[in-house]
Amino acid sequence: MPFWSGRLDGAERVYTNNLSDTLKKLKITAVDRTEGSLEGCLDCLLQALAQNNTETSEKIQASGILQLFASLLSPQSSCTAKVANIIAEVAKNEFMRIPCVDAGLISPLVQLLNSKDQEVLLQTGRALGNICYDSHSLQSQLINMGVIPTLVTLLGIHCHNAALTEMCLVAFGNLAELESSKEQFASTNIAEELVKLFKKQIEHDKREMIFEVLAPLAENDAIKLQLVEAGLVECLLEIVQQKVDSDKEDDIAELKTASDLMVLLLLGDESMQKLFEGGKGSVFQRVLSWIPSNNHQLQLAGALAIANFARNDGNCIHMVDSGIVEKLMDLLDRHVEDGNVTVQHAALSALRNLAIPVVNKAKMLSAGVTETVLKFLKSEMPPVQFKLLGTLRMLIDAQAEAAEQLGKNVKLVERLVEWCEAKDHAGVMGESNRLLSALIRHSKSKDVIKAIVQSGGIKHLVTMATSEHVIMQNEALVALALIAALELGTAEKDLESAKLVQILHRLLADERSAPEIKYNSMVLTCALMGSESLHKEVQDLAFLDVVSKLRSHENKSVAQQASLTEQRLAVES
Repeated sequence: MPFWSGRLDGAERVYTNNLSDTLKKLKITAVDRTEGSLEGCLDCLLQALAQNNTETSEKIQASGILQLFASLLSPQSSCTAKVANIIAEVAKNEFMRIPCVDAGLISPLVQLLNSKDQEVLLQTGRALGNICYDSHSLQSQLINMGVIPTLVTLLGIHCHNAALTEMCLVAFGNLAELESSKEQFASTNIAEELVKLFKKQIEHDKREMIFEVLAPLAENDAIKLQLVEAGLVECLLEIVQQKVDSDKEDDIAELKTASDLMVLLLLGDESMQKLFEGGKGSVFQRVLSWIPSNNHQLQLAGALAIANFARNDGNCIHMVDSGIVEKLMDLLDRHVEDGNVTVQHAALSALRNLAIPVVNKAKMLSAGVTETVLKFLKSEMPPVQFKLLGTLRMLIDAQAEAAEQLGKNVKLVERLVEWCEAKDHAGVMGESNRLLSALIRHSKSKDVIKAIVQSGGIKHLVTMATSEHVIMQNEALVALALIAALELGTAEKDLESAKLVQILHRLLADERSAPEIKYNSMVLTCALMGSESLHKEVQDLAFLDVVSKLRSHENKSVAQQASLTEQRLAVES
């Protein structure tokens, strides 16, 4: 990304035939420092650059004059603005940027940002911007030289100078893309200055330029809070109110930008909590009113905002008690047939987060959330599938009745088994496996196990036991142990064909397996002893040797379970 734009052209286009003479004369006057002669030479150069920038720049480079420019960038000289202007013009050419750096121009230019002369500031900004165009390393150098606090100060002092303001904004927008800049920005009053400037703007283009600065800055949590405290949210809400009914392209774009930025501010924990104000904040209430809106962008932003407010138990409990679940369900009902996928995804995200606190689960289940969510079972959109699965998994956590009811839903179980094979969408595949396991673990129901066996789900649970994620391995092993304890005869063939015994042997023998994985693998091994064919597989693989070694495991639970398992295997052998 560029640092500053080189759009602020300064020279009139006047023809000159005497470029070589001018360059020779400039070399002499630059040493003599004869102001009048020097100024005339600089004017000629600017005229030549205006007529043919590339050719003139090539001649300037060949003449070696660039090396003299560093000494001409003096705050006391009346020619400084013109020298900076020439540097800005030649640095429009990519081939001139490194020569400008090599000529040592960056340091004196940075020092000129402390000038009181507005024309010097403008041309200096252009020069630095064009030299550092598209160079992260040079932009990082400028950050290390402290340009950010200087520019923020300039913006505050010269906010009535449109050209200088624009130069600062373009600089901020591009410097803010570098992560190294965020800490420096956070130590200035950039938030206050930008909000103050934003409030004055009535033109769409000017506001858009400020938005381009705000978006990357608002990725930083400290700056998020500063922007909230500076009153940015109130500005954004006002824009939403002004533009919501407009069908003009610019207004629609600005509505989207404002509502997206609003959601971004809520990603910070402190800024989010400040705006929530215990659920009584005016900002929270306004955002809540977006959900029943007929505008898809506002519906989306409203649902995403609720999902962000729902990042701690206190907020979630308050929101469920205040009827937000019903609003989200109504919104989803409006998007079942050929609905807006982003709205579906956002509303499901909000419901998933709201379902995390234990006290909310029963309330949301009785409100009919599962029925609403299941309407999207036919969705072919992975983001929607992913959030649907996560929402159901959160809802049935420790809710035996709900888990059994869902687990006996053949359409759901068949869809889960289908999604367990969605290799192109790892998130959907993982969540499908986890929900299959959860249905068994929370229901402990024979009917649920039978439904999963009949739908071909056993092989996926066995595969899940080999996951790279310990939590998923553990969930799979616990579910498989319940299957073995409650319906071993029904699942026996599927467990054999999925090579469960070989996998258990590998998990027990692998030194990298977590203690809980070893423990649950032994519990499951004991549960498999009730099957003649699986028992034989356990004997053939010499499990006793592996298990006996685990009696001296550093984890006491693992060591104790190893002793019990060894006894069981010895008795059964």
